[in-house]
Amino acid sequence: MSTSITAALDAGRGPAEHDVRTQIIEAATAHFSHFGYEKTTVSDLAKAIGFSKAYIYKFFASKQAIGEVICANCLAQIESDVHAALERVEAAPDRLRALFTAIVDASLRLFVQDRRLYEIAVAAATDRWPSTQAYQGRIRDLVELILKQGRASGVFETSTPLDGTSRAVFQVLAPYLNPVTLPHLSGLYAEAPLALQELVLRSLAPQP
Repeated sequence: MSTSITAALDAGRGPAEHDVRTQIIEAATAHFSHFGYEKTTVSDLAKAIGFSKAYIYKFFASKQAIGEVICANCLAQIESDVHAALERVEAAPDRLRALFTAIVDASLRLFVQDRRLYEIAVAAATDRWPSTQAYQGRIRDLVELILKQGRASGVFETSTPLDGTSRAVFQVLAPYLNPVTLPHLSGLYAEAPLALQELVLRSLAPQP
């Protein structure tokens, strides 16, 4: 048993427990990536990591709890890409374009690069895990923030209620946020996101 695991058995050693949680997550990510989420049990993880099943349950209540962390990590990477794209532009229309483009690019990259880990995203979306609900809420908030900026600068219309408009724009993005529908949209990747964002921007323009 490694030093960090031994230390983790001492309930008063919080940092060590953090190290073990990280170790479990890293091992589970690799295991899910190789064998798939649905086909893997906590017993399988315990055997692969070299811990007892009971020891894993000391840190995570279920396989889903482990999947939640992995899912949250994947979504955090997508959000990081989105925020990096938004930092490179200032005008509200350009920020909305950047939001659409970055989300679609990052989401499709996850789908293409690691189909096994993608199973976790599908399970999370299907069962409405808290991590996915929180992620969608943050994207919705980003959409509303950009709309507010555009209205304040006069480039977006102000006659419709902001809440309804942000909800509608988010719904255009929603299929690209959902891992269940995303594979069916991948063939349209070359032109659909661009066409959608331009359609949205035309609908947001002030009426003459």
